[in-house]
Amino acid sequence: MTSPAKTRPSAPPGRLNRRVFWPAAIIVGAFVLMAVLVPGQLAKVLGDANTGVVNGLGWYYVLIVVGFVAFALYAAFSQYGDITLGKDGEKPQYSVFSWFAMLFAAGMGIGLVFWGVAEPLNHFASPPPGTSSVASDATIAQAAMTTTFLHWGLHAWAIYIVVGLAVAFAAHRKGRPISMRWMLEPLLGKRVEGWIGDVIDIVAVVGTLFGVATSLGFGATQFSAGLAYLGIAEESIVLLVVIVVVITALATVSVATGVDKGIKWLSNGNLVLAGVLMLLVLLLGEPLFVLREFVQSIGDYVANFIRLSFRTMPYQGASGETWLGGWTTYYWGWWMSWSPFVGVFIARISRGRSVREFILGVMLVPTLLTFLWFAIMGGTALWQQVYGDGALVAEDGSVSTTTALFQMLEGIPGGSVMAGLFLILIVVFFVTSSDSASFVVGMLSTGGDPNPPLGARLFWAVMEGAIAAVLLWAGAQAGNLTGGLSALQTMSILVAAPFSIIMVMTCAATLRALHQEHRRRVRTEEVLIRRELERNVGELVEQHVNGPNDG
Repeated sequence: MTSPAKTRPSAPPGRLNRRVFWPAAIIVGAFVLMAVLVPGQLAKVLGDANTGVVNGLGWYYVLIVVGFVAFALYAAFSQYGDITLGKDGEKPQYSVFSWFAMLFAAGMGIGLVFWGVAEPLNHFASPPPGTSSVASDATIAQAAMTTTFLHWGLHAWAIYIVVGLAVAFAAHRKGRPISMRWMLEPLLGKRVEGWIGDVIDIVAVVGTLFGVATSLGFGATQFSAGLAYLGIAEESIVLLVVIVVVITALATVSVATGVDKGIKWLSNGNLVLAGVLMLLVLLLGEPLFVLREFVQSIGDYVANFIRLSFRTMPYQGASGETWLGGWTTYYWGWWMSWSPFVGVFIARISRGRSVREFILGVMLVPTLLTFLWFAIMGGTALWQQVYGDGALVAEDGSVSTTTALFQMLEGIPGGSVMAGLFLILIVVFFVTSSDSASFVVGMLSTGGDPNPPLGARLFWAVMEGAIAAVLLWAGAQAGNLTGGLSALQTMSILVAAPFSIIMVMTCAATLRALHQEHRRRVRTEEVLIRRELERNVGELVEQHVNGPNDG
């Protein structure tokens, strides 16, 4: 083990950690520069690397994500579940509603708006290889919804729990700074204070910036497509850049107000607006069908959970590898690339929760809300496709991912008004994601300060928007509007490969830490019980000795 004398301590909380900040900034800057100068070559190299990783390691991704689900359930229902993520008896920092709202907005957020209609339609239009050629549209539609549930359900949140639980335990129970490096302290000891810890935090910062900048860019394209679809404005690179700039400006304002105001208020507002829109689509669409479909899809998901969790399609050949690489294993890599951001954020807001409350709250409630969202949005779209005019899937079998939501809204009363409200929801979700990510990266780059300096938070918020805007502009100049962002998205997935090893080590480290804490609590309770017994015995002896004299 590295001796304290040779270990370079990380920066004190509140002070910029130059060994994390500058390497992360240089890596991101170099990548953006290459995306601007040689976008085609970079996209090809990253595409080939991504194909090799996803296809070659798809079985590994599937296996470890199942392991993450098992880890989360074991930690929740074992003797470790009663351990508080904070001091014993400490009350939660946020109300249940605010906690769930921030979990939901940070963990899924804009992805639900983007994919709520598009993913079930894509699985319906292009079913997984091996689907029976004589299967009815109803059967394919049900399978499409179940597959969507797989990608957005327990597995995704279990990935976030691995990081979130480890960071929350280290920060709130052990008093460590809120930083990724401390996840592995139970295994690596003081090594996490040196270069190993710096590397972990750098990977977390880079992965977070890549993921959030990608979401900002692709979200801007959906927002732009929505404006064009509604006839408000024509799509152009100028419009895209303006959208990114406006969203970034709003995010910086929210960042300046901190978690207790900006992020909390926006998350609560998000949840309310999303709930209102979801209820309107349900009531004005096909409520009876959707509710029946929601219940049946949950049953189908539970019934096929084990089979789908281990699905690697070995007998489907190249077509199976391609499908999995574009969907299931791609999602597992994407969630892992986002886990530093979401994990650190949910750890930050979960002080005072028990291990069991943390895991079940993070795993079950957002999952059920996500399922309800997809059942209403995707279920309404599938009804329109199967029993309506069938116009959501083009004649060539393609689905317009960016406009599928607005096409679905056309088929229900008041769709144009709701489309405008959905555009507002998209913006607020973007602001919340950027705000939360800036806060997390600020913590990681300042030694784990739970309230990082305003300057650091503003810098990272502006950096996320600048990366998205520059890559959109570079892609437009190269004739491919989303080319630079696609490369950035691919880079995020590639970062997940080495980080997955850290996550596996984190599971082992967390179980070790929980076991040690449980043993400490048991020993403390035994000492207290022994002292109480000794005191009671002493009192009885004293009463026995003094009793006759008193008489």
